[in-house]
Amino acid sequence: MAIEAAHSQNLHESTFQKLRSLLVEGKIAPGSKLNERELAESLNVSRTPIREAIRRLAADGLVELIANRGAIAVELSLEDVIHTFDVIADLEGFSGELAANNISAATLSELEALQYEMLASYARRDLSSYYKLNLRIHHLINQAANNPVLSRLFSQVNARIEALRFRSNQDGVKWEKAVEEHQEMLEALKARDSKRMRKIMMQHVMNKRDVVVQLLKAEASSSEVAEASK
Repeated sequence: MAIEAAHSQNLHESTFQKLRSLLVEGKIAPGSKLNERELAESLNVSRTPIREAIRRLAADGLVELIANRGAIAVELSLEDVIHTFDVIADLEGFSGELAANNISAATLSELEALQYEMLASYARRDLSSYYKLNLRIHHLINQAANNPVLSRLFSQVNARIEALRFRSNQDGVKWEKAVEEHQEMLEALKARDSKRMRKIMMQHVMNKRDVVVQLLKAEASSSEVAEASK
């Protein structure tokens, strides 16, 4: 019985993570409906873990549950995107400042190891692996701040723009800049330089915001041109 329960728990968790990756990596487009039957078939699971995953994703802010429509992948307006990035910049800046003051030697070692893995993913241009490691680094810094309220706020707000943060690295030059900024974060943490860490974290997020805004405006412009040519 215990083995069956553990297997069921692992299945539900793996289904959740796979579905989350589909949303973050844009394989389920913003505004799209999540079809339980199709997802169950593609992930080779029953509809029960799919339903649980959708509920968790809704709680995380990646999915909206709309009456008479079902589960829809979150689609933010340009204004929503800008406002969310502005909030995240402050949260990450504060998180980085506290982390520089509170981080342990063990956590610093873990961050260095993750940074090494992330650089290897960058060298392979493996964006999916890079992003997952990137997210772990940001969460670890946030945890090192040692403020549970801040951690909860960060997770809730960041979930709204995870897919956009993923896409912000698809520009080669901007991706390289983001990698450099991560190295600067590690150096600031090692030096226990809280002011520098806050500045780097905020600039890192604002750079991503600018890339995303430029990308969304370009897509909107292309869509308008396409509509006009019909």
